[in-house]
Amino acid sequence: MKKSAFVTIIGRPSVGKSTLLNKMCGEKVAITANIPQTTRNAIRGIVNREQGQLVFIDTPGRHISRKKFNIRLMEVSQRAVCETDLVLYVLDATRTPGAEEDEIVSLVSPLAEKTVVAVNKMDIPDADFKRASDYIRGKITFPVPFDQRIFSVSAGTGQGINELLLALFELSPQGDPFYGEEYYTDQETSFRISEIIREQAITRLRQELPHSLYVDIADMELKGNKLWVRAFIIVERESQKGMVVGKGGEMIKAIRIASLKNLKNIFDWKIDLDLRVKTGKDWRHNDHTLKYIIER
Repeated sequence: MKKSAFVTIIGRPSVGKSTLLNKMCGEKVAITANIPQTTRNAIRGIVNREQGQLVFIDTPGRHISRKKFNIRLMEVSQRAVCETDLVLYVLDATRTPGAEEDEIVSLVSPLAEKTVVAVNKMDIPDADFKRASDYIRGKITFPVPFDQRIFSVSAGTGQGINELLLALFELSPQGDPFYGEEYYTDQETSFRISEIIREQAITRLRQELPHSLYVDIADMELKGNKLWVRAFIIVERESQKGMVVGKGGEMIKAIRIASLKNLKNIFDWKIDLDLRVKTGKDWRHNDHTLKYIIER
């Protein structure tokens, strides 16, 4: 009998959760950027192997802040952890554990029976597996030998990924797959397109307004093998629109071209992207908008 499980990925911002998810799935499931809390939703990535199927849920990085937007993001990961079969707790081997790590441990510790730990970024010269390992050993009591639940990995190179997946399958209950073998994610087309556009926007605007924008797909129409899309990059203030458009429209043109290049690697359709900018005044403080962005 094959195995199947939902596995929630949790960790501090910028520990490489999304990059790890993409490496495990073998496809681009979640967007990545050198910006904390790039992930805003519970992103599902699916791994099919001879042992069965693992459905990973990538969650926003847990960051200590009382801002409304951050609180909503924390609720996403909290809910996912409580509802999942297994937990994959990811640490950054190059960073010293701090208050944010303590907060996550307090959430994960009662779930030790179903938790596996991955110490990521072991390919970086100043990575310190022992520091992370000692920290976890002092905080979480596992029901099996410690080395069966903590793994040294690199999302960048793939180091340790196979061993990590085998450990997760070992813990998984028996059951039929949740999705067909051809699936590596269940995200809707409009969401995937909006995320790719957002990734390209925040990569280019990282110093100006990475958290002050989101992307809304206004219209989509598929005719034959051509998908027409109209999308808006939404910023909080009128003064920010010029940053996104850029001098002579150069910035938004660069975002559009880079987005199309990435979308070409994901979809078989030829995509025609009409990309514009508009203002959603103080959207990070609007409950209706936050619900739309985080729960879609």
